[in-house]
Amino acid sequence: MDIPPAIAAIAPDGRLTPAQRRRILIDLCRRRIRPGTGSGSGFSQRRTALNPWPDLRPVLRGIPWAIVGAVATRAYMPERATKDLDILIRREDGDEVRERLEAAGYRYVSRLAVPGFLAQSPEGVEVDVVLGDYPWLEEALTRLRQDPAGYPVLALPYLVLMKMESSRGRDLGDLTTMLGLASEEELAQVREVVARYAPEEAEDLESLIYLGQVEMEKVPLAEDRTDAEG
Repeated sequence: MDIPPAIAAIAPDGRLTPAQRRRILIDLCRRRIRPGTGSGSGFSQRRTALNPWPDLRPVLRGIPWAIVGAVATRAYMPERATKDLDILIRREDGDEVRERLEAAGYRYVSRLAVPGFLAQSPEGVEVDVVLGDYPWLEEALTRLRQDPAGYPVLALPYLVLMKMESSRGRDLGDLTTMLGLASEEELAQVREVVARYAPEEAEDLESLIYLGQVEMEKVPLAEDRTDAEG
């Protein structure tokens, strides 16, 4: 497949960095976004735990850990389908976590592309164990939230940091939805954490907040404001 001109202009070999991917997707969304999600406001505010996931709380008792990735987003937006459970732990706890999982009947499968490993539950559920080494990790592990099932998840500011660093298409979709649904108090917390740990991402964060709020019909598009003023 030929590299599209818009991408080739930034990366002739097509190998975009996460930040470059994010900028392209943000620009694309700015051009195409329209107010409304296609779902009623009641649905957008629903927080459910309909998809069953292994309960690791008794297995990892005493070890700081949190659910991240797609499953964590159900604490902040409508639950969406995903095939595996991602958890984040401290790098130094990796060996003990693996030992405890294996003692509980989990099977080690392979290493991940990032530091960590893939395990499989006795029921066949895949669990990605991410060994974290982030500057904000210790802080985040003391400020956990609970999802609708009572499982520990990263607080929104730190989940935003992780998804901005990854910046895959589905991550940007999660970001605009979560940020669009967030309260002003929650957004202030996100801005404060991003300003401390990733100040270079502040401009993109504001774009994602704006896109999310347009999607949730919290703010009108510029063209809609112009029409209203006319």
